[in-house]
Amino acid sequence: MTWRARTVVIVGVLGVVFLSATARLFVWPPTDPPARVDAIVALGGDPGQRRADLALKLARAGYAPVAVISRGGNPPAPCPRTGRIVVVCFRADPLDTRGEAEFAAHLAARRHWKRLIVVSERSQATRARLLFERCTPVDMRWVPVRDQLSHLPFDVVYEWGALMKALVLVPHC
Repeated sequence: MTWRARTVVIVGVLGVVFLSATARLFVWPPTDPPARVDAIVALGGDPGQRRADLALKLARAGYAPVAVISRGGNPPAPCPRTGRIVVVCFRADPLDTRGEAEFAAHLAARRHWKRLIVVSERSQATRARLLFERCTPVDMRWVPVRDQLSHLPFDVVYEWGALMKALVLVPHC
């Protein structure tokens, strides 16, 4: 096999590995069916409030008595109002997924919660799981909202960078 043919094979194999990893980590990450938990945490930065809406829907369906909603983004999202569900709204510091994980971990410890559902974007689930597992030992279930298809290319590029940052630059809670 010539040098050029070997290079083409190696590049092809690396491309397939990269695309497979992208699909597994960001397009179809491991998720869980909802189950009864102590609280549901909705991550912020979602202009359409789809994550908060899903958290409230799950709470109304009886999966948890408390919905913890990150107000994320600039400007902060409004805190949703609801009847029988306790809603805890917060603004993470730092204003990112790690800050949300830290807040949720402190709240879970203070309230003696043992199980959480975390609602993120599907593309964010792998990185969010890594960060939350670093911050708290509670049992977590991941019930993401679907990414908007038009945002998926940007989300995948962003998540690759953010995952590398979480793995290399900030390897702790």
